[in-house]
Amino acid sequence: MAFTRAQDLAMLAAILRPPPQSLPVTSRSLYSFRHPKHSKNCSSSQRREFSVLNRPSPNYPGHVPLTSIERLGLAVGSAFTSLIDPFRHDMIAACGEATAQPFFISYLKTRMLSDPTGRRILRDRPRITSKTMPLEMLRQLPENSVGRTYAAWLDREGVTPDTRDPVRYIDNEEEAYVMQRYRESHDFYHALTGLPVFAEGEIGLKAFEFANTGLPMTGLSLAAIVRLKPGERKRMFEIYLPWAFKNGWRARDVINVYWEEELKTDVGVLRQRLGLEQPPDLREMRKKMREERRRAKELKKAQRSA
Repeated sequence: MAFTRAQDLAMLAAILRPPPQSLPVTSRSLYSFRHPKHSKNCSSSQRREFSVLNRPSPNYPGHVPLTSIERLGLAVGSAFTSLIDPFRHDMIAACGEATAQPFFISYLKTRMLSDPTGRRILRDRPRITSKTMPLEMLRQLPENSVGRTYAAWLDREGVTPDTRDPVRYIDNEEEAYVMQRYRESHDFYHALTGLPVFAEGEIGLKAFEFANTGLPMTGLSLAAIVRLKPGERKRMFEIYLPWAFKNGWRARDVINVYWEEELKTDVGVLRQRLGLEQPPDLREMRKKMREERRRAKELKKAQRSA
């Protein structure tokens, strides 16, 4: 063999190490060795030589080919790191890609190919960025439209369409686009459901995505429930998980929504077309509970001083 267990472990450590703040994360920054030029249709003998020190050429810009051992290590390591530090978005993205192959992302692509709109999305390959969807333009759309609702949600949560990591570890180029499309559509799912970006909202949305897309990473994200406070866990189990699984299973495939063509659509009309119920407003629910706790605290304080 052209590699050793120590070399594989060293490579996994390099992949899982947090990227330097001053440098962009690219395949060049992850690997400092050269690899021979291979064609995409390499022979079986060449495939057997695929190792840490002997990699095929990338299948698309930014692609990082991984051995099976590396992919397994990346899945385990990134899942563990994501649970410890939920703000490591690079590890969440890596976990999603490492666990989506070889079956789940292929199945999601098949569901896109079986839908007329999904096929058009795969053919056109639109990207959701601040350049393709300028916020100023979205803010001028009719009230309650999908585009304006999306812009209002981005403004409220303080995020932009450019916060999504590029796909690097999916080998098939078309399947890499499917993962990128899912990733860039994530904020539209937030806007459609009204769920916020803090832990409860993210877990609720991930449960919905798991039921709707079947991607393993979305299911693994539910382990973060253990980090919630008792009241938050109670709310998750009683309200948001039942909503997520019920709506995720019965709704149409949200991956097949051509968001660029739905910007002027009334958001209620789109929800109805997809078969999606909006969950209770989590922000309002938390606000109400805080006010109730504050009043109870003030009442208790008044009783003590009486």
